[in-house]
Amino acid sequence: MKEFKHQELEEATCNYSKSYLIGKGSHGSIYKATLRSGQVVAIKTPSLGLCKVQNTSKVENEARILSSISPNQLIVNLLGISHDSTGHTVLVMEHMPGGMLHDLLHLSTIGSPLPSWRKRAKMAVQIARAVQFLHESKPLIIHRDIKSENILFDSKSRARLADFGLSVCINSFDPTSLPAGTIGYLDPSYTTPCKLSTKNDVFSFGVLLLEIISGTKAIDVSRTPASLVEWSRGLIEQNKIRKICDKRVNMPQHMEGVILNMLVLAIQCVSSDEESRPSMTEVVTKMESFRYPIWVDMVQSLVQLRSRKSPKTLSTSTITVVATTSGDHVGIAKKKLLLREILAGDDVLLH
Repeated sequence: MKEFKHQELEEATCNYSKSYLIGKGSHGSIYKATLRSGQVVAIKTPSLGLCKVQNTSKVENEARILSSISPNQLIVNLLGISHDSTGHTVLVMEHMPGGMLHDLLHLSTIGSPLPSWRKRAKMAVQIARAVQFLHESKPLIIHRDIKSENILFDSKSRARLADFGLSVCINSFDPTSLPAGTIGYLDPSYTTPCKLSTKNDVFSFGVLLLEIISGTKAIDVSRTPASLVEWSRGLIEQNKIRKICDKRVNMPQHMEGVILNMLVLAIQCVSSDEESRPSMTEVVTKMESFRYPIWVDMVQSLVQLRSRKSPKTLSTSTITVVATTSGDHVGIAKKKLLLREILAGDDVLLH
């Protein structure tokens, strides 16, 4: 692992000036910096509070986990480490200029449009592949903190999984360590150390998938019930499935089948019965089998190209014919029935 001189990191952040601060959490602070080489990076330092009590284990754990993973385009990679004057570990990470999923869904402002349904489906697959990658790593890694704040976007708008401070490498797992995660995303079945499994991540992913579809937070006290999982289950029981979908974004007919498939999968992931939850490999396989209407992007590009070259655009009839050839909305009634059947077998819902 590359060791960066801490003096260079201090220079690049003007001694960790607040003007360079781009993120802050319970475990540390993140600064944007440009190194002498011209490379733009993110520097993660342990929080002052944790340093004072000599508990920087989360940052050190993240360094251990990430250093065992080969660099890839599914996660936010570790570029190297450094040590400050007191010996605390500092991480030098890839910088993600696209921001975080949480802000994209919940803090969009004028000039910053909400993600389209096509984009949501695409990012969901990318996140699923990242979690699958961890679960298929040797040794196996459980993330334990999958949430929208830990999904960042690179310069090509690809979703990357970040923040491995709570992650566990299964071959070095401390059987006495307490369950950890974020309320709202945390698997209610994960109550003791022996309950740790990949299905905990599957539950968290299911919550995140519901968040992507609904555009609402995992926990929202202004909503009844506050839990996104319970709120979604209630609407499905009442056959008000469409109300789960983000009302701020118009859903094209050709995306209805895909989003309904995603809802079915999300409900399976958050099942109270751990055994009935799919593995992340199964999740990815199912999501990749959904009929994403790639042709829609092609038609839109063609229309834009034709409109630039000539004031005449493709005829309405041509677009209509293409737009109605999708079979994605076929069988939606069956998918709604499947959702209700899944919930019918959920003990938490029925009792």
